[in-house]
Amino acid sequence: MTQFTDLGLAKPLLKALADEGYVNPTPIQAQAIPGVLSGKDLLGIAQTGTGKTAAFALPILHRLAENKQPAPRRSARVLVLAPTRELATQIGESFKTYGKHMGVTVAVVFGGVKYGGQMRALAPGVDVLVATPGRLLDHLGEKSITLDGVEILVLDEADQMLDMGFIVPIRKIVKFLPRQRQNLFFSATMPSEIEKLSGEILNPNPVKVAVTPQATTVDRVNQRVLFVEQQRKRALLAELFDDGGFKRVIVFTRTKRGADRVARGLEQAGVEAASIHGDKSQGQRERALAEFKAGKVRALVATDIAARGIDIDSVSHVVQYELPNVPESYVHRIGRTARAGADGSAVAFCADDERNLLKDIEKVTRQRIPSFDRRNDRHLGAATAAMPDVGGKPERPDTRGSQPHRGQHQAKRNRNHAGAKPPGRSEGRAEGRPAQGDAKPAFKGPRRGGGGGGAGRNGGGNGGGGRSSGGSSGVWSNR
Repeated sequence: MTQFTDLGLAKPLLKALADEGYVNPTPIQAQAIPGVLSGKDLLGIAQTGTGKTAAFALPILHRLAENKQPAPRRSARVLVLAPTRELATQIGESFKTYGKHMGVTVAVVFGGVKYGGQMRALAPGVDVLVATPGRLLDHLGEKSITLDGVEILVLDEADQMLDMGFIVPIRKIVKFLPRQRQNLFFSATMPSEIEKLSGEILNPNPVKVAVTPQATTVDRVNQRVLFVEQQRKRALLAELFDDGGFKRVIVFTRTKRGADRVARGLEQAGVEAASIHGDKSQGQRERALAEFKAGKVRALVATDIAARGIDIDSVSHVVQYELPNVPESYVHRIGRTARAGADGSAVAFCADDERNLLKDIEKVTRQRIPSFDRRNDRHLGAATAAMPDVGGKPERPDTRGSQPHRGQHQAKRNRNHAGAKPPGRSEGRAEGRPAQGDAKPAFKGPRRGGGGGGAGRNGGGNGGGGRSSGGSSGVWSNR
């Protein structure tokens, strides 16, 4: 079996890997690292949990070690674009963990927080900058950073960038980059729009790495579908938590309001729960994640957008309270369990009006998911009182974050970008829409403020990421 010592990585990197207890690379790491070390562009198709962060972080750090030079002022040698602040924070932590014996400087910037601390961190220049697209465009507009010194560009979770309407901002960012650069492009799926974008960014004849068939589900996940009436889903969810094996569970909903309602309902049923979505402040999101990691809450109720970047080991179950409108999101959701070589379970609720969504999922994943019929279950009818209705008007699915046809509203998204107002206090009001200060065009006028650190863990098998803790922030640097 291949070991990290066989890949030709610099000694400081091997020492950092040994410190973390990593010996053998995951398949994507073993395939991608040699190509990146050679300086070639790379196109990687890999699901979450495969260790892809280390697949690009390790060879990038090796190349920085081979060619030591000061980071250009107000610029960066490496730019990594990520769709969410959680994922950006975790990528930054991975670079910090692997580069701790190298003295590299790393900064992470994202929207939803003030600008002062970010500007101060960027002013002297950094080796590695991890950013969300919108906030980076704002800094480019304010001239608090240039991209003239970028040698390597990494685009992570490209298909999620598409879902969130970030393709236009990405194309704008690419125009600021030097033409001579190495490009690393990662996506869990390869729809036509993403294939087109990769062709625009990558140089001819990139190294291609695919560690799993497109849109397939993790082999170690035990999947099942439970057919149930919409009005009995709350009772069925409460029943699942009667099983002591449901120790650390992520529950997915389509909407932000739905996430809050399900979390409140679980609490009323005696299950410790927290919700996470785009309307939560950075501090609230970090607290919810910290409590979930520490086992203080059994259930983390999340929307698809907020869950991107969550990388937590030992998630026992994923429950899809509502099926996603985009079949590929089913794959992303269940990828939150069975990480780092562990087994996991995924349960999906399916009401009658969701049958077509299930058919689409089974078509895309090329499988027939085992199903069980819990409709007309008298026990659930009696158990409804255990999880009372938490109130609120009926809500429509938040299709802005997970659309049946990705290209259908792209033009509308683009118009929204073109006429957007300057960034505000939060990261955005609707899941799947570019966040305020995180995907809007650059603003006019100075901004002031500051920030501290982030929190996250990037695992994904051997060679996964590091740990961190800190306060609410939009910038992190290891200077």
